[in-house]
Amino acid sequence: MSTPAWGRIHGRLLAALFLAGIPALSAFAENPRPLVITPQKSGTEVTLMGVYFRDIKLGWAVGASGTILKTTDGGRRWNMIPSGTRETLTAVFFVDGLRGWAVGSNGTILHSKDGGERWIGQVSGTQAPLYGVYFPTATEGWTVGGNGTLLHSTDGGANWSDVATGTNAALYAVYFIDQTHGLAVGALGTILLSQDDGGRTWVLRETKSAATLFDVIYADSANAWAVGNAGAMFQTTDGGATWVDRTLACAQHCSRVIDLLRIRFNGGKEGWIVGERGTIYRTINAGLTWTELPNGFKASLYGLTFPDPASGWTAGEGGTILHLLPGPANR
Repeated sequence: MSTPAWGRIHGRLLAALFLAGIPALSAFAENPRPLVITPQKSGTEVTLMGVYFRDIKLGWAVGASGTILKTTDGGRRWNMIPSGTRETLTAVFFVDGLRGWAVGSNGTILHSKDGGERWIGQVSGTQAPLYGVYFPTATEGWTVGGNGTLLHSTDGGANWSDVATGTNAALYAVYFIDQTHGLAVGALGTILLSQDDGGRTWVLRETKSAATLFDVIYADSANAWAVGNAGAMFQTTDGGATWVDRTLACAQHCSRVIDLLRIRFNGGKEGWIVGERGTIYRTINAGLTWTELPNGFKASLYGLTFPDPASGWTAGEGGTILHLLPGPANR
C-alpha cells in the first residue's frame, strides 16, 4: 500500500521544517443534477490545504508558507492576506462572517476578528502539527493534530487546554454536529466519539482497520461518514457508536484506489468526496451509491466546502481552486 497523500505531504513538510459493505461505484439510482466545474484564479501556486465559505460570496483558503486567501465575490477574485507566519496552514474555519481560525504546523493557531483581514497568533501550548479546527460557537472550539493532540478552548482561543484522547495516533479532523456531540478521526483507523458531554470525555470506537482517516462529517444526528487512504470509507447510523466498513472497491482497470481526503454533505441526501489526482465523488442517495465525476483536473484536492447545496468549492495542489456548481435537478 502506498503512503497516504497527506502522509507524503506531511513527510515533505517535516523534512522542510526540521531539515463488509462496499458502496456501489456505478450509475446513480436517481438522475443527478448536472455539474459544472469552474477553475478559479487563486493567484498562487502553493498547495492549498483548506478552504471554507460562510456563504456563496465570502470565503477563505489556506496553505503552504503561511498562505491565506480571501474572496468576497464567490471566488472571481482572490486576495492574498498577510498571515504573519511562514508555517504551513492546514485548515481554516469561520463561525460567522467576522470570527475565524486557521491552524497549521508547529502548533500554529491564528485568529481573526474582522473577517480575515488581520490575523493574530494564539498560544496553543504545543509544537505538534495541527490539522483540523472546528468551533461550534464563537467561544468554544477544538483543534486536532499529531501525537493524538486534541485541544479545547472555551474563550475563543485565548486559552487552549489539552484533552486526553487515549491515543498517540495523529488526528486529522474534528467535527461537532452540536455543542455536545463530536467526532475526531486519524491514523490507524482511529475514530473518537464524544457523546452527550460536550467533549469532556472521548471514547475510541472500533473500526478494525489500519487506514489513515483524513476527514469526518455528520450528515445528520444519526449518520456520519469518515474517509481516508486507499478508498477507506466508514459509516455510522447510530451517531458514532458503531461503524460499518464501506471502503471503495477497486474497479476493473484500477491499479490502486485513490486516497479520499475530504467529505461533505450539503443537506438532504447529497454528499461529496474529493481526493488524490483531482478525484471527485458524488452521491445523491445518502451514500448508497457514489459516482466518480470525470473532470480533467489532476491536482490532488485537500479542501472542500459547501455553504449552499447549489454551490461548493474545493482546493488543492498548485494553488488549485475549483468552483462546483450542481445544476437544477434532472428528473
